[in-house]
Amino acid sequence: MPIQHSLAKVTKSIQKSKGTVHPKGRKIKQINRATLREQKINNKKAAHLERKEHELQRTLFMQEAILHREDQISFTLEEIKSLIESFLSRDDEELDKLKAERRKGRPPTNRQSILENKKKHEFAEYESGYLVPNLNDEKTVENLRAWNRTTGGLNVVKFIHISKFSNEIPTSSTLTVNTDDAMKE
Repeated sequence: MPIQHSLAKVTKSIQKSKGTVHPKGRKIKQINRATLREQKINNKKAAHLERKEHELQRTLFMQEAILHREDQISFTLEEIKSLIESFLSRDDEELDKLKAERRKGRPPTNRQSILENKKKHEFAEYESGYLVPNLNDEKTVENLRAWNRTTGGLNVVKFIHISKFSNEIPTSSTLTVNTDDAMKE
């Protein structure tokens, strides 16, 4: 009999069996394996959805930024970096407000610690290479302006990794970092 992997199939086959199930029997071990597999799959699915949500949020911000600049057909590296930095500082006002409301000597609120951790993680990602649409490419800018805000619509948008220390726009989705500048900071 083939091994059953899904939890639903395992529990269904156990319910069909007659009699009681021994606590150390193979059926219980099957249930345990299937449960752990189900949890692992759900965790991976949640992490994937969260990563996609962050990428969509980032791309949506870039789309709104370039829609306000309709006269530009492409952007320089410095303009892309300034867009990234404005995206990274989007929660600064709320963070400052939360810090001001907190009394001296009190621990930070949950919202404040979440925002601080998110900001720290995003800045670390920016230093190592931030995945953004290639706004230097005219076709990508045109496609991003016409984007319908779905994940499927992003297939025509080219993405590149931009680092805080990048001196030039990468030609593909590879990361270019000037190590001399990275060592100085």
